Formats: sequence, structure tokens, C-alpha cells
Amino acid sequence: LSSSSAASDVYKRQGINAEYGDQPEAMSRRYDSRTTIFSPDGRLYQVEYAMEAIGHAGAALGVLAKDGVVLAAEKIVTSKLLEVEKTSEKMYKVDDFIACAVAGIRADANILINRARLVAQQYQYKYQEPMPVEQLIQQICDLKQGYTQFGGMRPFGVSFLFAGYDEKLGYQLYQSDPSGNYGGWKAYAIGQNSTSAQSVLKQEYDEDIDLHQALLLAIKVLSKTMDSTNLTADKLEFATLDQNGYRLLREDELQALLEEADLSTNTTSDL
Repeated sequence: LSSSSAASDVYKRQGINAEYGDQPEAMSRRYDSRTTIFSPDGRLYQVEYAMEAIGHAGAALGVLAKDGVVLAAEKIVTSKLLEVEKTSEKMYKVDDFIACAVAGIRADANILINRARLVAQQYQYKYQEPMPVEQLIQQICDLKQGYTQFGGMRPFGVSFLFAGYDEKLGYQLYQSDPSGNYGGWKAYAIGQNSTSAQSVLKQEYDEDIDLHQALLLAIKVLSKTMDSTNLTADKLEFATLDQNGYRLLREDELQALLEEADLSTNTTSDL
């Protein structure tokens, strides 16, 4: 009895209910309120929750081609009364040859995009040449990582797909998440139904595709993974980055691509 009582006292001092013991489900509640505390199994719950929030955001994907990069995203219109924006809500130009697509909290994305633009311009002013793409992404990811390590902060609830070009590495596609990790990809999807989109990309992607074929592939992936049964131009945002720089596709261009892709036989049942 004395040993049982002592164990109960230890539980109380540690803030753990004795009836739960040290089960992971009970203990996780002690470690998910701050980003600076690891759980006993080595997890940062607040970072995982940020990634979970991104999983509910509108889908975005990137496809690397021989002669450029395609960024595509799902435009979520919450109300017919909402004024259609003149600028894109998912695509952003960072520099002449660097652009990004976002999934997650847009306000968080604006902070990081403004920082990326500032860093790119400071590099251009100092060295009189464009900033290497990966070097820029490293700096932004260092900032994101800092928000997972210091008290009083929360992780940025946004993931990015960066498309860029530099003379050393050519066309590049990178993905970064709230933890500050990043990686280079040939094709990648973030946001809602990203797992299904990744599966389609693995099956359909070819390293020899050109920019136009990459656009058609992006439409095919979105048609199979978006919750909407009818894919229309007003529900999509597409951008390309090629030798002429960044360009956001107009609605009539998207409609022509949809007609060329012939999605009449593609339904969500294909998954």
C-alpha cells in the first residue's frame, strides 16, 4: 500500500492522473500547449497541429518541366457575393524568377512572402545579381524553424511550393512546411487531398514533359482530387515560371486548357 501511495504522489507532482498512468494519450495533453516542449516520444505537437491545419486548406501543386515550372491551386469561393480579387490568393511573385503557391493561413503566408521579397531584393542590391533559389528558401525556413523553438510563438500555419530559376541549377521546385524543413521535388502537392494528388503524380509524371504537358497534368490531378465534381476555370489558379519569368494564367487560357484536357470522363470515382 505504501508503494502504491508513493506512486500516486509522484503522479500528482508530475500533473498526471494516476488512473491513466503514463499512457501516450494522457501524456500528450501535457506537451501540446507549447512549441518548445518535446513529448516523451520525441514529437512537437503544435508543429503537427499546424500541419494538420494545412491539410484542410485548398489544394496546391507544383510540376517541374524541362522548360519551366507549373504552379496550380484550387480557388475556394466561400460565397457568390464575395468580390472576386484582382490579384491571386494562392500564387505570389517573389522575384522575377521566383514564385510560390501557398496552402494554409493566408495571413501567415503574407508575413513570410514579404520577408522573402525583402531578402531577395537585399541580395540583388548587395551583389548585383539574382539570389539563388535554394539560398532564399533556406533563409525563410530558418525563420520558420525559429518559431518552433522559442517561447511565446506559434508555428506559421502555412506550407509553400517555391518555383524558381537560377543559372547554376536551372528550374527548381521546393516544398517547405511549418517545421522549417524543405526539400526539392519534381512534382509535389500540398493542402487538401494531397495524399491522393501525390499518388496521381507518381503514376503520371514523366521527367521529359514540357511546360504545356505539365499544365495538362496539373489539371488532371486537380480534377481527380478536388471535392468539386465539375472543374471550371473560376475554381482554379495557374501560374508558370519559364524563360520569360512569372506569369499568372487568365481565365480564358484556363478554359482552353480544360477543353484540351477533356475531363468529361474523369470523375472522383477514378480514385
